[in-house]
Amino acid sequence: MSKLKLIIKREYLAKVRNKSFVIMTFLSPILMVGMIVLIAFLTEVNDSEKRIVVVLNESDYFSNEFNSTASVSYIKFRDINLEQARDSTISIGYYGLLHIPKEDSLEKVASAAFLYTKENPTSYILERLERIFENRLRQERLQKIGVSSEEFAAIEKNFEIHTATFKGEENVKGLNMMKAFVGGAFGYLIMMFIIIYGGFVMRSVIEEKTSRIIEVIISSVKPFQLMLGKIIGTSLAGLTQFAIWIFSASLLLVVALLLLDIDLGVMASNPAISANPMLNMPTPQESEMEFWAKEFFNLPLLLLLGSFIVYFILGYLIYSSIYAAIGAAVDNETDTQQFIFPIILPLMLAIYVGFFSVFNNPHGPIAVGFSLFPLTSPIVMLMRLPGGIGEGGVPLWQLLTSIILLIITFLGIVWLAAKIYRVGILMYGKKPTYRELFKWLKY
Repeated sequence: MSKLKLIIKREYLAKVRNKSFVIMTFLSPILMVGMIVLIAFLTEVNDSEKRIVVVLNESDYFSNEFNSTASVSYIKFRDINLEQARDSTISIGYYGLLHIPKEDSLEKVASAAFLYTKENPTSYILERLERIFENRLRQERLQKIGVSSEEFAAIEKNFEIHTATFKGEENVKGLNMMKAFVGGAFGYLIMMFIIIYGGFVMRSVIEEKTSRIIEVIISSVKPFQLMLGKIIGTSLAGLTQFAIWIFSASLLLVVALLLLDIDLGVMASNPAISANPMLNMPTPQESEMEFWAKEFFNLPLLLLLGSFIVYFILGYLIYSSIYAAIGAAVDNETDTQQFIFPIILPLMLAIYVGFFSVFNNPHGPIAVGFSLFPLTSPIVMLMRLPGGIGEGGVPLWQLLTSIILLIITFLGIVWLAAKIYRVGILMYGKKPTYRELFKWLKY
């Protein structure tokens, strides 16, 4: 046990005292915050440009439909022809010219209307103008059949059935999706941490194997102890760096936004995004917003945070032990490429299968199976846990089984990795195949 502690301490100190580790620990939050602030600033500058569209309306329709907004202004030309209006628009430098010709019916006017621009118009401008024409055409068609706009709105009013649990608690549409997104965010964070920091252990093993130091160390320490110590020590170093990143990046982001007076909401309120009809949802009322906020804080946040820490550590330990086994089997990082994709594949599968299955049925066989399978459970189980534990949520036995399987799998992979480690540290100059790795496990 004392040897294990020494190995963990050695690996941890060797990593945190490394110059590149120290530099990236303090430089990365600055770069990340700088990138976020730069994107927000550029988005704000880009959206500050106001586009001016000239409207040449020769028809008897569309008298008051074109109202200026924060991003689009309309200027009306009168008593000139199309050629003159086009020349004036180009010479002044306006964004575009909307020509509405004179016809004997609104249908013909709409079909003959043209928008002239220097280059392809933005989707936001097109969506806005098309919506104006659609609303005006709808009013005209309703009047012809004797239906008022108010009557049509009443007919087309959406209906949503009320839902509640058997205990009488009111449900809200899309709540399962919100829960899955909250859990998915935790799961995605785990995946990114594994991908970024999993290579730490692998590179550490490759460096020691290349320098031949490992041949001296292995003479006094069992391969299992050495492998376990390297994994835990390097993992603690990665967790230390990650914690510093989270704290310092959050602090820097708040300070930068306050000093520069930048609103991150501009990225979410981008006109190009809001113009998308698939994303152009009606604005919820304040009571609905309060309801969503209440539902969010009603989530088992302490359970999610505690489970995230457990799955975060166990998931990383499992995958870092696999990375360590790969490092023991090869001589340089170039030879690791053939083994990396099979490692990343379960993580990607967990993200996509988790989203598709948990959204629709968080207690279905696919969601349950992937939340128990050790290589995918750190991500999928976190997607299911926002529903809570017990009745209506994840059964307690599934949560405990998942954690136990993770622990057993971690110890099993470390044991297998140690067997590969014992043979691989003495192999030089030859690229191992999957068949040879299987043979090493039998030695």
